[in-house]
Amino acid sequence: MTHDFHPTSLREYDIRGIIGETLDVEDARAIGRGFGTLISRARDGKGGKVAVGYDGRISSPILQDALVEGLNASGVDAVSVGMGPTPMLYYAEAAMDDVDGGIMITGSHNPANYNGFKMVFQGRPFFGADILDLGKMAREGDWDDGVGGFETVDITDQYVNRLLQDFDGAAMRVGWDCGNGAAGPVVERLVAQLPGEHFTLFTDIDGNFPNHHPDPTEEKNLADLKKLVADKSLDFGVAFDGDGDRIGAVDGEGRVIWGDQLLSIFAEPVLKELPGSTIIADVKASQALYDRIAELGGEPLMWKTGHSLIKSKMKETGSPLAGEMSGHVFFKHQYYGFDDALYAAVRLIRAASMLGKSVTQMRSDMPDMINTPEMRFQVDESRKFAVIDEVLERLAADGANVNNTDGARVNTDDGWWLLRASNTQDVLVARAEAKSESGLERLMVQIDDQLAKSGLTRGENVGH
Repeated sequence: MTHDFHPTSLREYDIRGIIGETLDVEDARAIGRGFGTLISRARDGKGGKVAVGYDGRISSPILQDALVEGLNASGVDAVSVGMGPTPMLYYAEAAMDDVDGGIMITGSHNPANYNGFKMVFQGRPFFGADILDLGKMAREGDWDDGVGGFETVDITDQYVNRLLQDFDGAAMRVGWDCGNGAAGPVVERLVAQLPGEHFTLFTDIDGNFPNHHPDPTEEKNLADLKKLVADKSLDFGVAFDGDGDRIGAVDGEGRVIWGDQLLSIFAEPVLKELPGSTIIADVKASQALYDRIAELGGEPLMWKTGHSLIKSKMKETGSPLAGEMSGHVFFKHQYYGFDDALYAAVRLIRAASMLGKSVTQMRSDMPDMINTPEMRFQVDESRKFAVIDEVLERLAADGANVNNTDGARVNTDDGWWLLRASNTQDVLVARAEAKSESGLERLMVQIDDQLAKSGLTRGENVGH
């Protein structure tokens, strides 16, 4: 038996598609066959066990059934931790002694008709070439045959206890917006055990996302949280994406605290305990963050965007902390190194407590940077990487000051601008940061100029 995946579904960091169009139960079964076969072969053909979890999307339970069928048919046992956030599945994979890998069924922050799969293989991210291997194995029917078992385990309380394990924070008044995503019930259990007063929004899981879209990087999705913080005079508020691995936050005045700003808060207590450590951020992060890490005595490292790429770099460098503009925050310090927005929320309370400052004060202390949000615009899939290559070639010929870690990040006297190709969508991503409004305009002119030379315009900004 063989299987062909839709060409758009196998992504750099995960597998993702539109249910009934580019992703269906046959894909889930083939993922189980391929992943199970790889697990079994890594154990010299002795089977193994894979933890499985799923988010609150309507299509997630049937995809789990098919995934488990595929794992079992390749001789691998499956243990389901049920519906919950992605980091709870990551936790299961890390904490359960007899588990060899993990697969989370989730559409993350995508629209309700999407779904997908995030994978961990023997403690490491499974991405890039690994995902392409699954496609090749499916096309060739290169699967081992066997029989596997299935069981369900409720680890929710164990996971919540782990989130609170090192808690030494003060009692605070916090708002929590779960956006009807998979984190809701876990957050309810978590806040019941935290000191202080906690107010929750939209904790019931609903895959139609009736209140607002669960993507905290879009400021419009934080409107309900801002209102809650204002109405109740809270210290701050946090919000989660659909599967609970990305955090958003607002301070007591309703100001958004973006991903790189959160990282600058988290870095201070970590560097107090582990001076000189490498702290990693992605290429979209503000220069203010890199400067702050250095000021605190850390080693700032700019790296490629993408949760799997960041996790791999953390392992390579021994970094205790990393983060992305998109709200993925990775704590290896006192934790496992995976992106867990619920744990990041707990660490925000702890950081404010340890540093003796309110979250609002820490936000006020940050330099005011003049920058754009992340701008995304459509480009043909076959052109997106070629355009970046053309831009880099022209910049090199011009003698520009370029960091090419992930696309082109160009430093000028005005500040910096970035142009990179998304690994997950047919879009280019741009961002710019300057010391003045006029400087920002000059940076935008440079971006537009480079696009024009490759036959493109910024056009209309498209969502995630």
